[in-house]
Amino acid sequence: MITSPPSRRGFLTGAGAIGAAALMSGCVASSSGGSGSQSSGGPVTLQSNLSSPQAKSAMQNLVDSYNKRGSGKAELNTVASETFRTQLPTYLTSANPPDLLTWYPGSVANSYAKKDLLLDVSDIWSKPEFAGYSAAQQRLCTSSAGKKVFVPATYYWWGVFYRKSNFAKWGLQEPTTWDEFLGLCDKLKSKGVAPIGLGAGGNTAWVASSWFDYLNIRVNGAQYHRDLLAGKHRFDDPEVRKVFDRWSEALPYFDPNGTALAFQDATTALLQSRTGMMLIGTFFADAAPKDQLDDIDFFRFPVIDPEIPLAEEGPTDGYFASAHTRHKAEVKDFMRYMATAEAQEIYIKGSSGTALPTNPTAKDSGTALVKKGRALIESASDVTQFFNRDSSDALQPTADTALTRFLAKPKQIDSILTTWQRDAQKIWSQ
Repeated sequence: MITSPPSRRGFLTGAGAIGAAALMSGCVASSSGGSGSQSSGGPVTLQSNLSSPQAKSAMQNLVDSYNKRGSGKAELNTVASETFRTQLPTYLTSANPPDLLTWYPGSVANSYAKKDLLLDVSDIWSKPEFAGYSAAQQRLCTSSAGKKVFVPATYYWWGVFYRKSNFAKWGLQEPTTWDEFLGLCDKLKSKGVAPIGLGAGGNTAWVASSWFDYLNIRVNGAQYHRDLLAGKHRFDDPEVRKVFDRWSEALPYFDPNGTALAFQDATTALLQSRTGMMLIGTFFADAAPKDQLDDIDFFRFPVIDPEIPLAEEGPTDGYFASAHTRHKAEVKDFMRYMATAEAQEIYIKGSSGTALPTNPTAKDSGTALVKKGRALIESASDVTQFFNRDSSDALQPTADTALTRFLAKPKQIDSILTTWQRDAQKIWSQ
């Protein structure tokens, strides 16, 4: 379900630390799970997709900290991110599911909630741990049936990342407009560097959706983008074709290996100066050596139409629980802890430190990069999440297929969009 976002000013006034994250389409869901204290004994199992070394270690620190408190016990089960993504429906429908899972809010959560797979945790939102969360955040995690099922933990931003030392060495400046961006690409190409890394190979084809998302919100606006992903527009509409006309202008500057490398390998190519820049979320930093992060900076995806308000991608991450958990009371206790400033600061300290906490009293890492990222989100006219988060996990494969086909054979765009619309319609009709 796509909800109308509250005003940015109203959210910032009420939420502080989370910036404009409530402008996202929402942590909406519903569930038949009750608030009882049913228990079968044993620790709460937290199934996590945060599998990069730094993030995995940070999650273990979080679980260890909770266990030391003595109110309950939890154990961490980390699954490779892409395996987690494909197996999530199986986890949630299992007769013996994981109790608690890392994942995403928004309509992607709602697609599972419609099947009564998520636990109603409305009661814990009245507890002291949530006292500082704004009304906007509460609405963000409230279903259309009036139930809360999600606990937000962190959010992050997307941007075009680059190495500061390389831009200084090559005499390059951050662009603000599309024409300046293409000019920057020309300069990088003249130096024998592939201007744009991608990382949509292997099992991370979904990274290509970031280019579609940003081009669409720059060309057609954030609301059109949400409506398109909700099936209110067609992928073969002229407005969508304009998105690919713009993308075609940048295609000559993409790394030829962009659809062969997963984003982790594309990150390495960026750090090794084989590519000049890369549109990516800050999660990429968890796969990068911490001692190289001081040399990383980013700029806002360039303006294409100055009449279109500047929206940004700023996804929220957190936790939902299986409606079929046999540890309802224990799960809720653990989720209450995850909402605290202490828990969120433990995770940020142990990971790359590029995430922003959702608890309004929690401190972020305070680095120049994080301050710039927070300012980007807080100054945005609107905030979207990401393709699957603003649609569903089921729709994401249709994008993966269409966009990788476009990258390989851009002249076939008309047939690609016709096929994309047909495939998407099957999903929307289910």
